[in-house]
Amino acid sequence: MAGMLQMRRSRGVASGFLLVVLGAWGALIPFIGPYFHYAYTPEGAWTYTTARLWLEILPGAAVFLGGILLMVATGRHVALFGAILAAAAGAWFTLGTMLSPLWNNHVILGGSPASSTVSMRILEQLGFFSALGVVIVFIAAAAFGRIASVASGIRAVETVPPAETVPAGETVPAAEVPAETVPVKAVRADDTQTIG
Repeated sequence: MAGMLQMRRSRGVASGFLLVVLGAWGALIPFIGPYFHYAYTPEGAWTYTTARLWLEILPGAAVFLGGILLMVATGRHVALFGAILAAAAGAWFTLGTMLSPLWNNHVILGGSPASSTVSMRILEQLGFFSALGVVIVFIAAAAFGRIASVASGIRAVETVPPAETVPAGETVPAAEVPAETVPVKAVRADDTQTIG
């Protein structure tokens, strides 16, 4: 059973790294964005609010943790948990501001984009919440599918001794060919069927 849960660590490294970067972005951009005139209200750098905790810091930390789990996991169950955690946090980035009035007396948490131009306000909305969450969910779902599609366990590579070769143009009578050199089709575990 343990062999069926094993996987190569390389299966989740690339997507895990991307999730770590996106999680760090989501958790830190509300604090460092004002340095680059890319902010949500309140627009002061390193300003902590409860809304930032629930809508940006915690989901960013969850995506970061999910990415780390994907990068270091050698077991399927750990990697799948990391992918699910990151996908759920990405969904929260996208939906959190819309659902926040349910527990905040009908007021949207998170503030509003701080820029004065419409195009910059749209970029702030996308970069802080909507597009960030969609990209995280996409990467986490791709990682989940890649890990779930791994064949059961890691198979050991069998070495096959080289067959004796006959120089070109020569033939060997069938009576002289030893039985152990006759090629036999290898049967993989995937090719067998269970009857019952």
